[in-house]
Amino acid sequence: MNPRRVLLSWSSGKDSAWTLYRLRAEANTEVVGLLTSFNQTANRVSMHAVRRELVEAQAAELDLPLWPVLLPDPCSNEAYEREMARAITRARQEQVTHMAFGDLFLEDVREYRIGRLKGTGVEPLFPLWGTPTATPDLAQSMLGGGLKAIVTCVDTQRLPETFLGRTFDATFLSKLPPHADPCGERGEFHTFCFGGPMFRSELRVRAGQTVRSGQFGFADVLLDNDSSI
Repeated sequence: MNPRRVLLSWSSGKDSAWTLYRLRAEANTEVVGLLTSFNQTANRVSMHAVRRELVEAQAAELDLPLWPVLLPDPCSNEAYEREMARAITRARQEQVTHMAFGDLFLEDVREYRIGRLKGTGVEPLFPLWGTPTATPDLAQSMLGGGLKAIVTCVDTQRLPETFLGRTFDATFLSKLPPHADPCGERGEFHTFCFGGPMFRSELRVRAGQTVRSGQFGFADVLLDNDSSI
């Protein structure tokens, strides 16, 4: 049987990284690339606001090619879907059979992804899919497996800005308010993954300055040899 050729939707965060870990443990599955959307003006990951050079550093340590999708700023839903359709067309040309996502339990997000892939010849995969009650155990599994991540974005309507730049660890989880999902699945927070069993070696990073844009706060994550502020 030919292996499944999987393109992974890569946000740079912990859920994407754990999805890769799960996929690489599956028989007859080959992950062939990381698909990441970037704000073309800022040259940062959409929503997570991670610098492109950090994602390139991740890809190098994961030994996988990066498939960048460059989005205009501002980006309409129509423009987003057009650029993603181009990426899916390329995927089919390169014999990709499946596209994997790190979604955990949001049904509307899952149905949207299924709908966008319908009829393309690329099948969706959701290796981490479960229920809202499963995420506490999932978060513990990530930490127990050695995953390391730093918080890059918080929705200040759900979490205080003081969570920015923190390491995703047991202490972080213990400080979350009761309404917050431990994996941030409802958008409470986003992360950048810099270490774990999916990497050849850990990336050395540090949190830089924080900024506020509307209801969202962002921490600028830097490689530790980056002298910028």
